[in-house]
Amino acid sequence: MSPSAKRFFSKEEQEQILNAILNAEMDTSGEIRVHIETVFKGNVLDRAAFIFKKLKMHRTELRNGVLFYLAVKSHKFAIIGDVGINKEVPENFWHDIKEKMTEYFKENKFTEGLVYGITETGKHLKKHFPHHLDDINELPDDISFGK
Repeated sequence: MSPSAKRFFSKEEQEQILNAILNAEMDTSGEIRVHIETVFKGNVLDRAAFIFKKLKMHRTELRNGVLFYLAVKSHKFAIIGDVGINKEVPENFWHDIKEKMTEYFKENKFTEGLVYGITETGKHLKKHFPHHLDDINELPDDISFGK
């Protein structure tokens, strides 16, 4: 039986993911969150959009939040970007990141896959939403967990 959402990543792996978020956000006003649930049935994009709103990610000033959503036992994940970032990134940007993350996930390299996705997202956020001296961290950086 696979572990629940809270135990899917070890403490060390969670630290690697958090460090990737902190590093990515260091150079941008963009906001990145990771949400992990144990199981979900249904449309993963709909669920990710629901979680995006529940985490109030749509309330950033520049609408430049990005959510990485994983349902670990269901083997589903999605990436949701808010309207501000979606206006700026290339057409297949999220698809391309998701494809590369899928390659990592197929090799059971879940931490590496998330770190890759977060890092690539941070590069584009930096390009389109650079960090300014008066920027504030609008959202928590911690990993959130569902059921």
